[in-house]
Amino acid sequence: MDNNRRPVDSLPRVVPDTFTRLTLFAGLLLLASAGSAVQVTDATGQRLELAQPATRIVSLAPHLTELLFAIGAGDTIIATVSHSDYPAAARNIPRIGNYTRFDNERLVALQPDLVLGWQSGNPAGQLQRLRALGLAVHVSEPRQLTDIARLLETLGKLTGHRATATSAADDYRARLAALHKRYRDRPPISVFYQIWHQPLITVGGAHVLNEVIELCGGRNVFATSTRLAPRVATEAVLAARPQVIVASGPDGQRPQWLDDWRHWSQLPAVRDEHLYHINPDHLQRHSPRILDGTAQLCRILEEARG
Repeated sequence: MDNNRRPVDSLPRVVPDTFTRLTLFAGLLLLASAGSAVQVTDATGQRLELAQPATRIVSLAPHLTELLFAIGAGDTIIATVSHSDYPAAARNIPRIGNYTRFDNERLVALQPDLVLGWQSGNPAGQLQRLRALGLAVHVSEPRQLTDIARLLETLGKLTGHRATATSAADDYRARLAALHKRYRDRPPISVFYQIWHQPLITVGGAHVLNEVIELCGGRNVFATSTRLAPRVATEAVLAARPQVIVASGPDGQRPQWLDDWRHWSQLPAVRDEHLYHINPDHLQRHSPRILDGTAQLCRILEEARG
């Protein structure tokens, strides 16, 4: 036997240990890569896959901007649309138009890794063009109050802010449950919710505000409409005889046109002085602040019940 040769089991272990460490490191890299990937399906049925959480986001609706800030991802927004004014930090974000008409060229030039769209607010054609250009687009459409909590969680996945998103969603659900518990047995009262005056616009049964009204024990007099925000005639409102009229208005101020209903003294809402105003930012945005508006509407209906 060659005395310079060693038994196999006595060979130095440097080579296999090094190999093991390299293999383990490569495996961890693969796991980390797989763990950072994001896969979600949006309101249009489109499946979105991101290799990693988004850090450069364009938000195409004020409520989407609010939701990102609510989960601690406000610093990921590189552009948004007009009226994205909450919280205060959102006012400093560059604008690329409004939610019904935005500048596609400017948007593409920003090279976002995610665009957040609003199905019933943004033009479908523009969103399709963005997808055709290869941009990652996620479109949402909250139709129920619980959808807002789920959207918070989805945005948490898309941005890598899962923990803060889960906390925000849990807090939202707890507040919603408390409102349900407090007002679920209140006597019904008929409500006309007026979004605008010329043309006269309200909310239909599929709108999230219909659920808000029902949560407070109200009955939306146009709940049978299949449109989200139907135009209605003054005669239809007079025929519905609402006991309460609640109006939104520009800039959060009580609109002058709310008092135009006083011309029809036969309306129960006018006769009993049940004409109210709620800041639309607190009720018409699909964000956690909708529960602030809901609580206010519930108090209004309690006052109207007497």
